[in-house]
Amino acid sequence: MKKWYAVIGDPIGHSLSPFMHNSWFAQQEIDATYIPIHVKAEMLEQSIASMKLLGIDGFNVTIPHKEKILPFLDELDDMAEKMGAVNTVVRLPNGQLKGYNTDGLGFVRSLEEAIGQQKRQQPLLIIGAGGAARGIAFALEASGYEDITICNRTVEKATSICEELTQSAHSLSLQQASECLDQFSIIIQTTPAGLKNSNFDLPFSIKKLNSKAIVADIVYNPIMTPLLQAASEQGATVVSGLGMFVHQGALAFSYWTGQNPDIVAVKEQLLENLGGN
Repeated sequence: MKKWYAVIGDPIGHSLSPFMHNSWFAQQEIDATYIPIHVKAEMLEQSIASMKLLGIDGFNVTIPHKEKILPFLDELDDMAEKMGAVNTVVRLPNGQLKGYNTDGLGFVRSLEEAIGQQKRQQPLLIIGAGGAARGIAFALEASGYEDITICNRTVEKATSICEELTQSAHSLSLQQASECLDQFSIIIQTTPAGLKNSNFDLPFSIKKLNSKAIVADIVYNPIMTPLLQAASEQGATVVSGLGMFVHQGALAFSYWTGQNPDIVAVKEQLLENLGGN
């Protein structure tokens, strides 16, 4: 019987998850399909119930539902529960839905694929305090990153994540982060800012960006977001969101199928589709 999977979010038209997962299904000769579903916030509970009723085998969750979906799932993986956010849902043999979070580990794998592991002791700044930021912060800490600062428009949200981390972390306002930006070796942008077809403003001035810094963005469409473009023009090393997208997707695929897909081939195809190099 043909299996079916999906990605839900608002917006969802930009997502390349269907292309990626359908490529992997074809590669692994799995009889399955993966579709995008546009789900408004007010329809989330109803949509989850409908997909469950229709026998969905698994699905991904993207902005803005990663935190709001928790009450509508039957079970959470320990890490997803700790992070308070879910981006991957697996239908269990008993029909229940279990939530996982592959964002954090997917990001760390992508970052270290680009820059190695030698910078784990250097000061790192996370921009944003939503579900993606939370997942990335926990994964960075678990991977050995020791000097984490989180900045956000609402400082209290950043402080809340810092307090949940095992080690000491710091919170700043966007203005404060802008004023001391040159102190950070790694800067990670975790908000939807820069997403294709969205209204975008740089989260803050990057005039004080250290030209030796590494700037990463979790947005992958477009490959070069306005932030990455501006950082590159100031001499910084930039890491696009494509690597995170592929790595988190590969983890989700393995949860659903028990198989590890070809990351390199699909990443090259996605890069070509996005006009990157």
